[in-house]
Amino acid sequence: MAHGKNQRLKFKRRRIGETDYRRRMKLLRGGELRAVVRISNTQTTCQLIEFDSGGDNVLSSINGKTLVDKYDWPLDLSRKSVPASYLTGFALGKSALATGHESAILDIGLSASSSGSRVFAALRGMVEAGLEIPHGEDILPDDDRINGAHIGDSIVKSVEKTRASIEEALS
Repeated sequence: MAHGKNQRLKFKRRRIGETDYRRRMKLLRGGELRAVVRISNTQTTCQLIEFDSGGDNVLSSINGKTLVDKYDWPLDLSRKSVPASYLTGFALGKSALATGHESAILDIGLSASSSGSRVFAALRGMVEAGLEIPHGEDILPDDDRINGAHIGDSIVKSVEKTRASIEEALS
């Protein structure tokens, strides 16, 4: 640890491994809105964030609790699974379009960028909702994983019902 008058401490969020400031600065220099996706222990959170000199402004935010409360996602199903992440991204994309935002850049933070992961399921939801986000098609999860066929047949109906509820509420 750096101590003394000739040593300089790194920023606290860098020291504890919460922020990669180089990646953040690359994203901010573009001037685009950021579509931020974070996966916690219990749910997926998607936010549309605008950078300002005073700090970041959250323009829209959707999480797993919002899926349960507003869009008929069953309470007993996971709020961080691939289908739930897809629906969270889909709801964010629809709400962004409703407020007049058409494009963004994906910000996954320190998450691993494995193709087909929950982060990219949320990206697919945003893209299918109509939000323009630069991406490669090979990183997105396939239809069976998005619909929840790998989990069980009962979840497929829940995904369709929740997606229809989101389209109805945000159209």
